[in-house]
Amino acid sequence: MADTKNTILHGRIFPPLIRFAIPLMLAILLQALYGAVDLFVVGKFGDTASVSAVSNGSQIMHTITGIITGLTMGVTVLVGHAVGAKDNDRAARTVGGAIRLFALVTVVITTMMVIFTKEIAVFMNVPAEAMDKTVEYVRICSAGTVFIVGFNAISGLFRGLGNSKSPLLFIGIACAVNIAADLLLVGYFKLDAAGAAYATIFAQAVSVVFSIFKIRHDKLPFPFCKEHIARPEGAQLRILATGGPLALQDCLVSTSFLIILAIINEFGLVASASLGIAEKLFLFLAIVPMSFMSALSAFVAQNVGAHQERRALDAMKIAMAISFVFGLAVAALSVLKGNMLASIFEDDPLVIATAAEYLRSSGLEYAVIAITFCFLGYFNGIGKTTFVMIEGLISSFVFRIPLSYFLSRLPDTNLYIIGFAVPLSALSSLILCIAYFFFVRSRRLRNGGSDTPLPSE
Repeated sequence: MADTKNTILHGRIFPPLIRFAIPLMLAILLQALYGAVDLFVVGKFGDTASVSAVSNGSQIMHTITGIITGLTMGVTVLVGHAVGAKDNDRAARTVGGAIRLFALVTVVITTMMVIFTKEIAVFMNVPAEAMDKTVEYVRICSAGTVFIVGFNAISGLFRGLGNSKSPLLFIGIACAVNIAADLLLVGYFKLDAAGAAYATIFAQAVSVVFSIFKIRHDKLPFPFCKEHIARPEGAQLRILATGGPLALQDCLVSTSFLIILAIINEFGLVASASLGIAEKLFLFLAIVPMSFMSALSAFVAQNVGAHQERRALDAMKIAMAISFVFGLAVAALSVLKGNMLASIFEDDPLVIATAAEYLRSSGLEYAVIAITFCFLGYFNGIGKTTFVMIEGLISSFVFRIPLSYFLSRLPDTNLYIIGFAVPLSALSSLILCIAYFFFVRSRRLRNGGSDTPLPSE
């Protein structure tokens, strides 16, 4: 499953970093298509209320997915450290602990989401016209949480092994199945938002089954048996220590987006649908920095495990340079061509114009996050996930939410004005990352690559 010669640890940095990042970019692109196809198909075959329902419902599910992906980053980092240190037993027990931990997570999340869906929708100020469809969409997706957990956990394992191609294959299968199922259930059978939800769960189920088959066929690059599941020797706690802060961050940051969506929902159905379109576009427009954040987390983790701190730093610098060039281009596209971007998901001229107004101001963030996300990938890789959590919470709850609320209460305000809260909060994140980087860099280099023990050590 892993290359016999691990080029992540040896030789030139640029080629293996790009080879690792490109499949992640494609995977994120397919992930964005996977999430956006629901909105696209419903937008073409349904009404504005249906678009709002899928927009609100998918944002709720994104919060749940964020918790899961945060925890799976713990698996990625710890497996990466073990692989870099050539400690097969620690890698195997990390996998065993992940299986036990995520089984419990699945039960808890599924139960809570199915029971409290209506209360969450009410909290978000979902427009009355879209309330019932939103609740139905979320409940159907929540019932399939086991597939969301399985997909993300297995993908996290593969990234920790230095394999970014298999997760690309998994999401490619899910995306293809989801598109076909959406066209069938929403386009042909007219099941509306509920059909989109069923398509989403079915697609992830197919992908999980395929990924399990691939693991059984290819085998893991280290011995693994039932004893590693029965006796993981504290691996669950190590995963929680590393991935828990990220899970909490993703949960609270996503909650902050729900709060912002609740603020925007007060402006009516058109504003609600417009913000949903802008958030879907983010997954496409931020594809390069997001892929480098994931790539650096695994790349840096393996090099830290092999005590190659300077190589990890050089990888971060290379990723930043590439990401920033793309960030500037995407910021310009978002600001200048918002109407064109919004028209991909919606035919209503009013919704398109409103989404474009929001993109004109919020799109400035893409130049900033191009640098910030690379910092975050580096911090994840060295195990500084607690800082990543703190940074995310400060950006969201100290800057983005208060600014969004303040701007929404100005006289004659609109989505263009409110959108400035986005780049301003992104700038606060960048400042925090720069300050923290200089705080930890000299100590890590002076101490041979580690200032404090990692959870896996």
